[in-house]
Amino acid sequence: MGSVEEARQAIDGQTVASFLRRNAKEFADLPAISSSWGPDATTLAWGEFREHIAALAHGLSELGLSTGDRMLIMSARRPEHWVSDLGALHLGAISCTTYDTLSPEQITFVARHSATPVVVLEGAEQISRWRPALDELPGLRKVVVINEDDVPAGDDRFVSYREVYEKGAAKHAADVEAIERLADTINPEQPACMIYTSGTTGDPKGVVLSHYNLLFEAASVDTAHPLPMHGKSVSYLPLAHIAERMLGIYLVIYKAGHTTTVADHTQLIPALHGVRPFGLFGVPRVWEKMAAALQGGLAAMPEEQRAGVQMARDAAAEVWKLGSEGKPVPEELAARLKVLDEKALLPIRTMLGLEQMTRGGNSGAAPIPVSVLDFLASIGIPVLEVWGLSETTGAVTQNVPDSYRVGSVGQALPGCEIKLGEDDELLVRGPTVFLGYLQADGTIKPDVDADGWYATGDVGKIDEDGFVFITDRKKELIITAGGKNIAPAKVEGLLRAHPLVSQAVAIGDTRPYMTALIVLDDEAAPIWAHAKGIPADNLAAHPVVLEELENLVQQANAVLSSPEQIKKYRVLSETWTAESGELTPTLKLKRRVITDRYSEAIASLYE
Repeated sequence: MGSVEEARQAIDGQTVASFLRRNAKEFADLPAISSSWGPDATTLAWGEFREHIAALAHGLSELGLSTGDRMLIMSARRPEHWVSDLGALHLGAISCTTYDTLSPEQITFVARHSATPVVVLEGAEQISRWRPALDELPGLRKVVVINEDDVPAGDDRFVSYREVYEKGAAKHAADVEAIERLADTINPEQPACMIYTSGTTGDPKGVVLSHYNLLFEAASVDTAHPLPMHGKSVSYLPLAHIAERMLGIYLVIYKAGHTTTVADHTQLIPALHGVRPFGLFGVPRVWEKMAAALQGGLAAMPEEQRAGVQMARDAAAEVWKLGSEGKPVPEELAARLKVLDEKALLPIRTMLGLEQMTRGGNSGAAPIPVSVLDFLASIGIPVLEVWGLSETTGAVTQNVPDSYRVGSVGQALPGCEIKLGEDDELLVRGPTVFLGYLQADGTIKPDVDADGWYATGDVGKIDEDGFVFITDRKKELIITAGGKNIAPAKVEGLLRAHPLVSQAVAIGDTRPYMTALIVLDDEAAPIWAHAKGIPADNLAAHPVVLEELENLVQQANAVLSSPEQIKKYRVLSETWTAESGELTPTLKLKRRVITDRYSEAIASLYE
């Protein structure tokens, strides 16, 4: 790991805007962002990219967007998304991408809470979902629509992205130094962006990050394990997620890289083929699916070829294990692996588009099974875990190729301090800890103690070498295999709203989708059954009860975002009480007891 001083010196006095200016001057003709890959790709070089940002900044200013305002974006990953975000940044506004899976109710909440005067939407689908919220925003000035053909006729609240851009471009042409004056007015400590993340109550919370937060995180990651200048990467995760925001925007700016936007995440493999990136970050589900596909491919290989691959895999696995134990790799083993890898494993990585990924991959946002890490490492794809939160501007700890422990989330990045607090909760302090949460009145409220420590809600341990292991979660927050943060209390509350239901527990931590266990109310359910004229025996299996509960789940799903929605559930005949052990004396769920006791039933929901 590098030093904190290296990171500080690399960004001293700088802002995201000043790094963009550097790139436009020093690397004007190098590629910055592409909308696709292959012959149909549209690419903006750094000089062109900043001109587009300058034009849109002027256009947004004409709409009334100014310092301190919040601007919300809902769009797929496309260059206009980046340009909108960074154009707002130059005005001192706080840009924020919202998840495209938000329900209409959640959209209304974040729209009201942010008091956004300007919204940027991609097209007709986003407009239809935002309409209820737009009617409840008295301070709304304009809705900028990227797809011009989708601008609603006869509604002057909407304006096309092209019109905003062209008006701004004319203003920029008349005074090309205006963008420099805007950039010079920004200071490192002022807000640069915001991320809405779910709190334990289920209401999204606006995490506000400064220019210094963002740049120190970039410098710290680069110092810990240097990234290549002008490296090629793909952006395929939501920009509402801190990981993609750091990797797809700010680290690309910091290293003057070239990112290719992948509008549809299902096109990741074709994108990897077309781009051949230097590295890849994935949530666990991405790596799990890749491992499953590779295992299927290996099983289909002819026996003779599979034997050769296995020999190479054995050598790679041995090197991986030695590295995790902090032991040196014997020269003979390293030389043997080099030969075997080139012959048997490199063709596999080339098939995936990962042959340039010499620094390995990273996984974060949720725990990943060690078995998946071990398998991928045996193919020559070492995937190293990181850990962090939106409130810490992303990664706080990171495993790196020359210092890692499988099962841990790595050591603290330069400048990040970590210690254990009460109940072994991990506390974090340092330059990447956020400014605070946006309040309904527009102020920003810090959430650190008197000494600057932020309580993460994650419980863990730190070994003698400084490697951090996450062992539990103090906050009742589910993180799915796809990296989505879900507050179970909200989901469970919707299910318990029906008189038939006594208790419900949402399941989904590290899993690919949400499921639930539903317990009938042993007092209310017989009364409900009597009213329906059905016998009270074995209600958990009665078709009329099951139909009613199916309707209940569908009603709940209608107000939940896509990742929150219950895909499968099981109705239980047992009653949960404090005496039977599933509930505390105050009738709160004992989640660990429930998941252990009903492990088989839960497993069946994921078959």
